[in-house]
Amino acid sequence: MSTIFTQIIEGEIPARIVYEDGTTVAFLDANPLAPGHTLVVPRDEFERLDDVPADVATDLYETIHRMVPAVEDAVDADATTVAFNNGEAAGQEVPHVHCHIVPRFEGDGGGPIHAIAGDRPDLADDELDDIAADIESRA
Repeated sequence: MSTIFTQIIEGEIPARIVYEDGTTVAFLDANPLAPGHTLVVPRDEFERLDDVPADVATDLYETIHRMVPAVEDAVDADATTVAFNNGEAAGQEVPHVHCHIVPRFEGDGGGPIHAIAGDRPDLADDELDDIAADIESRA
C-alpha cells in the first residue's frame, strides 16, 4: 500500500502542490505548524534518509534549497526551521522521507530544535570521544 504522500503525488488525494520536478514534490502540510508549512518529498518512497540514493538526495536538497526562500518570502517569515523526522522514534508518522519547512516568526513561541529532545544527557569527555570515534568509523 502506498503512503499518503505517494497518493498525493499520484493525484489520488488533493493537495496544494507548490513545486514539482522529475524527482521531488513540495506541498503544503495539511496540518500546518505555521502558515506556509511545506513538505518536500522524493517522488519515490524511501522510508528513512539512509534509504535515499545519493542522486535523489542531491535533488531533494536542491528542492529544499529552492523552497526555503520561496516559503519565507510568501508568508513574510523571519526564519524557518528545516527538519526531517528520521524514523518512528523520532516522530516520523509517514514512512516516506519528507522534509518540513516550517516558517518562523519573531515571538511565535516556538523553541530551537534542541527543545525537541527533552532532558539532555550528561556525557563525560571519554564517552563523547568514544561516540565520535564510533561515528567516524561508520561514516
